[in-house]
Amino acid sequence: MLLAEVAATSDAVAATRSRLAKRAAIADLLRRAARAVGEDVEIAVAYLAGELRQRRTGLGWRSLRELPPPAAEPSLTLVAVDAAFARMADLSGPGSGTARQEAATTLFGAATAPEQKLLAGLVSGELRQGALDSVVVDAVAEAAGVPAEAVRRAVMLRGATGPVASAALAADRRDEALASLAGFTLEVGRPVRPMLAASAPDVAGAFEKLRSPGGDGGRADEVAVDVKLDGIRIQVHRAEDEVHVFTRSLDDITPRVPGIVAAVRALPARMLVLDGEALVVGADGVPRPFQETAARSATRETERAATGDEQLALTPFFFDVLHVDGRDLLDEPLRERLAVLDDLLDAAGSGSVLAVPRLVTEDTAQATTFFEDAVEQGQEGVVVKSLDAPYAAGRRGAGWVKVKPRHTLDLVVLAVEHGSGRRSGWLSNIWLGARDPDGGFVMLGKTFKGMTDETLEWQTRRFRELETSSDGYVVHVRPEQVVEIAFDGLQRSTRYPGGLALRFARVVRYRDDKSAVEADTIATVRALAQR
Repeated sequence: MLLAEVAATSDAVAATRSRLAKRAAIADLLRRAARAVGEDVEIAVAYLAGELRQRRTGLGWRSLRELPPPAAEPSLTLVAVDAAFARMADLSGPGSGTARQEAATTLFGAATAPEQKLLAGLVSGELRQGALDSVVVDAVAEAAGVPAEAVRRAVMLRGATGPVASAALAADRRDEALASLAGFTLEVGRPVRPMLAASAPDVAGAFEKLRSPGGDGGRADEVAVDVKLDGIRIQVHRAEDEVHVFTRSLDDITPRVPGIVAAVRALPARMLVLDGEALVVGADGVPRPFQETAARSATRETERAATGDEQLALTPFFFDVLHVDGRDLLDEPLRERLAVLDDLLDAAGSGSVLAVPRLVTEDTAQATTFFEDAVEQGQEGVVVKSLDAPYAAGRRGAGWVKVKPRHTLDLVVLAVEHGSGRRSGWLSNIWLGARDPDGGFVMLGKTFKGMTDETLEWQTRRFRELETSSDGYVVHVRPEQVVEIAFDGLQRSTRYPGGLALRFARVVRYRDDKSAVEADTIATVRALAQR
């Protein structure tokens, strides 16, 4: 299959806001890809979900600022493009940067203008065509003529959409496709997509979501309230003495976390799949800042020992169990899974040490107090869970609902970046700064979250009025426009001059009622970070 066909479908998907229309366009492309020989389906699925199959290629948006002239006619095939990115990803050592740039120039030079736009979006991670993986999964179901739930479950258990799509679309009949999908089962050692949580503004709202008639959680009175630890999501698989630790994105980080491996080997079971969090906890029992956890998950134990940081290893905390000694628990209600987990940890004498703190209650006020205590202790908040819900892996359903404190700051826009994909033609990603009382502004991060089409249209006009300079990608503006930003927390940063960065920042509203001299100061931000 030609890359041009995927580029045309991507443009069609980006041009509509209708989920049904997006799904239909992708399904049509997948039917055509299924008639080809090779890996076309898996590559097409990845590209339409906005991803390269290679996690890291070494390319970034800076390497794409000066593209060669586009080709006049399409000639690139999906397989050839995938192989080109694979070769770039394999480059290392002296001269690899130059070789990678030359390979990228050759690839982009062979691409037409629509193909260049698609490839640039995939490399930068900013395709943003509105075809998230969930839309692609539904399109696979439509193309194969099978229920979407059957595809979702197979994707959940396989941990990837591409192989599932390939299996479903290779079948000649519906019953064969269903049989292929049923062949994807929980396999110890192969990660499944983690269950995700919906959101609520407060604990009372979370209770209401769980008890709504249409919610995944039914109408159960009692709920489980887990502390939402400020760490990294982990999924741990054990088969006898072999242990693998995976992240939320299903990356294998086992060599970096020997402490987690040892803790799971000490549990009284031969086969295990556990879901939990890992974080760095100080000697005082207080969780360390998130970036220390992130840094240690990305650093090998030997490197930590060389720098004297081995005492700050990652500690695991578990809140769910999916498999124990031949027994799959995915479809069991949470109350049963928690009973199995508690028995397992208690038998090892590590129940209170390795378990995520949990409250089971039907009292909203009691749960709210539990939430406030968790936040006071430096955690992210809580996750309120239906005790009747199965483990809906890979879905953000109503069986789990997270509650986090909301922080807001009034900041000033310092610059804005040109949008890509569906946001092409608009100014999108804004640079955010806090006021420095001594003069100027201190940048704290960027965001494109929370912007409607109306917001994008307005801010494009507004920032063109305030433009002072542009390099073709970043438009610098007079620091006059105040914007209210919600965020989940602050973390130390070496990237920004103030030493702090916003976490999960999103636009609440533009504040035309405030001038830049009324924006929050960097001192206010530092005081909040200290708290």
